[in-house]
Amino acid sequence: MHPEILAQPGYVSVSVDEAPIRTLFPGVRFRPLWQAPTGAHAGVLEMDPNSAWPRRDVHEPGPEEVYVVAGTFNDGARDYPAGTFLHAPAGSWHLPSTTTGCTLFLFYPAG
Repeated sequence: MHPEILAQPGYVSVSVDEAPIRTLFPGVRFRPLWQAPTGAHAGVLEMDPNSAWPRRDVHEPGPEEVYVVAGTFNDGARDYPAGTFLHAPAGSWHLPSTTTGCTLFLFYPAG
C-alpha cells in the first residue's frame, strides 16, 4: 500500500456483499454497484440453479457487456462457463438461464 497515493475525485469502490439486492424474478437477483450521471451502470446478477428469465432480455438503449464470474450462463443458445466475456450489441436479445447457477458482472455503457 502506498499512503502517498490517494483516490482521485470520483473514484468509487463498492463491496458486492454490501450492495442492495433487488429480486427481478424468482431465483434472479441484481446488485447495483455503480451508476454514472449519463445512465451508464454496472452491477452483479445472481441466478440460482435452474432459474431463467421469463421473457426475452432485449438490450436497449445500448449494448450489454457480461463477464461470467462463477457457474455456467446460458443465453438461450449455448452455455458459457466462468471466465467468459460476452458483448451483446444494442437491439439484440437473449433468454438468460442457468442449470448450475451463475454470477455475472454486467456493464451497460449506454444505460
